[in-house]
Amino acid sequence: MKWALLGLLSLICGVIVLGNTVLASIAVTGLTGALFLIAGGAQIVGGLGEEGFGSKAFSIGMGVLAAFLGLSFLFNPLQGAISLALLITILLAVSGGARIVFAWTMKQTQFFWPMLISGALSILLAAYITANFATASVQLLGVLLGVELLFNGMGFVVLGFFLRSHPELAKPKKD
Repeated sequence: MKWALLGLLSLICGVIVLGNTVLASIAVTGLTGALFLIAGGAQIVGGLGEEGFGSKAFSIGMGVLAAFLGLSFLFNPLQGAISLALLITILLAVSGGARIVFAWTMKQTQFFWPMLISGALSILLAAYITANFATASVQLLGVLLGVELLFNGMGFVVLGFFLRSHPELAKPKKD
């Protein structure tokens, strides 16, 4: 039931995001910026403890780059949202593809079609973003994120009910 509850949470978050797409897009960009800034700072601190000039320079350089990216997202959230549109496009395609592949393991059950459709819709969203990327706005990004959360939630609910009806698949196999 954990998967079904996670799916329900994803569905609820999708509805909230669709209620204010611009705010959701800005929030995602700000959170991403803050996380890059924190990760960059940690990378710089870690790099200072590295031995050897090459390792130290690479580690500190990567930390500075991550921190710069984080600051860029924080100070330019609209431009950051457009950059994140590309990342979300990639995630939509990958997660949709994974659900399609996983659907084939459910082929002999009633859960095959819902999982397959969930994955296919995510791939269609990725294709739509790609086709309209030049005109993608901050609001569109929030709409697509909200819709993906809805599809992701449907997929997790289906997965939860599938695993509940086939508990032998949820347990690790013993060698």
